[in-house]
Formats: sequence, structure tokens, C-alpha cells
Amino acid sequence: MTAVLRTAVVIGCGTTGTSVALALTGAGVHVSLIDENPQAVTEAVALGAGTAWSPRLPPADLVVVATTPSSVVDVLHSAQSRGLGHVYTDTAGTKDIVCAEAELRGCDLKGYVPGHPLAGPDAPDRARADAGRFAGRPWVVCPYETTPDWAFETVDALIETCGARRVDMTVEEHDRAAAVLLHLPYLVAAVLAATVGDSDPRLLRLAGGRPAGILGAAEGDPVLGSDVLTQNAGPVADAIDLVTGQLDAVARMLHQGEDTVPVELSLVLERGRRGLRALDAAADNTAP
Repeated sequence: MTAVLRTAVVIGCGTTGTSVALALTGAGVHVSLIDENPQAVTEAVALGAGTAWSPRLPPADLVVVATTPSSVVDVLHSAQSRGLGHVYTDTAGTKDIVCAEAELRGCDLKGYVPGHPLAGPDAPDRARADAGRFAGRPWVVCPYETTPDWAFETVDALIETCGARRVDMTVEEHDRAAAVLLHLPYLVAAVLAATVGDSDPRLLRLAGGRPAGILGAAEGDPVLGSDVLTQNAGPVADAIDLVTGQLDAVARMLHQGEDTVPVELSLVLERGRRGLRALDAAADNTAP
């Protein structure tokens, strides 16, 4: 059974938090907004994402912590201490460190359901906020063993209202997946974009603008990006080692210039194409 959401507090008015708020308000939920930057709240209110939170309000059905991973536990602990709501969740792109620190900090784990909507990188501004941002997208939930059904039901109502689909994972599974699917591409794109940007200006003019492909991922906010990468350091480093190992092998192959290079390169490229096909097949299998 899914709970009925009537009231919610969203803490953090970046792209993700404002998008969550827009989806909830569009469904008739009364949303209160909190951000350490008052201007962020003002802008989110102007978009129709809700109203500024007031201490006179009773505890909300749900509190969504949509801040950077490194600040989630501090914000969560403070919100629970002030009794802002009955059930709490977050949207951080890393889970292992967040969940472990929440336990060490003494947060109320029965009322906290760690989550992560996979709908692109967050940003401090609200330019890309959209009520439909999560439609059809996976929303990972990493529950504790003690998470009660009533907390699940409230978070299920959030996910359903946002049009997403719930995917349960352990924190280790989530962080490994996020490292490979989200964090590594972002980091590689940033390095490639930096390499391109440092090229001779005459060469840059040949591109006629931004080159197509992976470079687009590099436009993520560097402050938020560094926070996420740091919070998921181990899995990201493992993913980097895996990819750089393969790139090093290709570089050695090209430097040596053996007659078999074209065949070996075609095998590497075919693996890449198979990887894309596997992603497409997985998307087809999860499509509503």
C-alpha cells in the first residue's frame, strides 16, 4: 500500500530539489522549501515549487534532503532534531558514506530511507528544474534492515508522484553502479573537455562549437561534482583503474604498430558497441 502525501519539506533548492518540489506541488502536495541561500528559496518559490518553510508548520509527512552528499548527514540530523517531518529521505548520488555516517551520527534510521533519483547531475541553480525530470527514470532506494513498512510507503508515494520507478539496492551495489554509469563518464568528459580546451585556438575553431558526444557530460557543476566524486572515491578509483588499464593497452598497441593492430582495435571497438547494445537492451526491458 502506498501512503498519501499531503505535506512535504524539501531542503536544498538546486536542480534536483526544485524538480522534486515541482512534481509534488503539481500533484497537490503542500511543499515547504529550505535552503541556506535565501535567494535560492525565493527563485524556487517563483517557479511554483512551493512556499518558504516556517517554524510554525507542523511536522510534514515527508522531508527530502536534496543537498550535496557531504552535507546530507548534518542536514538530516538537524532536521530530525527539529522534528521537521515523520519520514526522511535524500537524493545524494553516493550512499555508502552517507548511510554509515547517518548511523554513527545517531540519526533516526527507522524514519530515514536513503535514496537517489538517477536523472542527471544536480546543479546549484534552478534553470533545469522540471516536474517531469524523473518520469520513467530509476529511483534507487538503499534501505536499512530496520526500515519499517510505513517509511517505505511514504517514500513510495514520493517516487510514484515523481513518475519514477523504485529500484532497491545495497549501498555497495549503488556506489559501484554510480561510479561506472555516472561518476566515471563525468570525470572522463571533464578531462577530455580540458584537453580540448587547452588545444591551439586555431584547432578549436575547426570544431564549430562543442564537439558531439561525451563532452556534454563535462558541463556539470565542478563544486558539486567534486563533492560526489570524493564521497564515492573508492568505487570511482576502481572504475578509473579499469578504464585506464584498457586505454593504456590500446596506447601500447598503437605505439608498437604491429600488423595485427587493426584487428585488435576492431575487437576493442566491437566491445564498445556491444556495451551500448547491452545498455539499450536493459532500457527496453525496464521501459514502462
